[in-house]
Amino acid sequence: MTRHFISLLDLSPEELNALLNRAIELKHEIKSGRTSQLMQGKTLALLFDKSSTRTRVSFETGMNQMGGSTLFLSPADAQIGRGEPIEDTARVISSMVDIVAIRTGLHGNIIRFAEYSRVPVINALTDFNHPCQLLADMMTVREKIGRTENIEVAYIGDGNNMCHSWMIAAKQFGFNIAIAVPQGFEPDAELLEACEDRVTLTNLPAEAIKGVDVVVTDTWISMGQEEEKQQREQAFEGYTVDSALMKLASENAIFLHCLPAYRGYEVSEEVLEGPQSMVWDEAENRLHAQKALIEFLLDENRSIQRQGQLDIRT
Repeated sequence: MTRHFISLLDLSPEELNALLNRAIELKHEIKSGRTSQLMQGKTLALLFDKSSTRTRVSFETGMNQMGGSTLFLSPADAQIGRGEPIEDTARVISSMVDIVAIRTGLHGNIIRFAEYSRVPVINALTDFNHPCQLLADMMTVREKIGRTENIEVAYIGDGNNMCHSWMIAAKQFGFNIAIAVPQGFEPDAELLEACEDRVTLTNLPAEAIKGVDVVVTDTWISMGQEEEKQQREQAFEGYTVDSALMKLASENAIFLHCLPAYRGYEVSEEVLEGPQSMVWDEAENRLHAQKALIEFLLDENRSIQRQGQLDIRT
């Protein structure tokens, strides 16, 4: 059975935790000069409609370290769903490579691709969620706090794909998240209802951040929203994670940001560069977490489990 990674829900909580354990092992291996060569003869195709720095570098470097190769297709090479139907693209590409990672806009595009793909498909970002980033984030939380369950998280900012990803992570890893967003920028209503036992929503950053273990934010202006820059900057006034706001969190709280970060907007310079900031470890962990994910998806002997509690695949 072909397994895909479209959201964190495609793996059970037990599988997710095992994957984090493996990611930490792989990180220790590479730091000690050892590399796994399990991907020899394997090819990862990267189909990217949206530009990328960390995602492309981490996938390409990861496959190289494991002895495999990558094939990068830019928007000029393969625009998903424009021209050739997605179904045809999926059939052709998946007949030639071993695994595919897609970075695109519409979440439905990657779902359709996966339905017709012979090989595993990884969601490398859609407008709805960014599960690979959350693997790295939860790995960082595990490293810095010692656990991923029974913690308190605050998300300050836009109710976007990163916010959605953290909501799903709360459901899968067993923690609580308080989300502070301006009115009109709330996360998806259906997802909010599905995660209501783990999520609280407020318009007050100071209320969300009080006493938490992890503080998360994201850019206020994502790719494709440049025309809304002035409107968004006004709407998010007061939502900057600065030192005054961080003081309301737990004394040992860590700060996370998926990057790129815009200093003086969603986060202050002093917080981003301060001792509580783990964003550079978080960025590096994309490499290790995605190597573990690729291993898992291409392992024909792994256990097959699916979570049915929350379905966002349609």
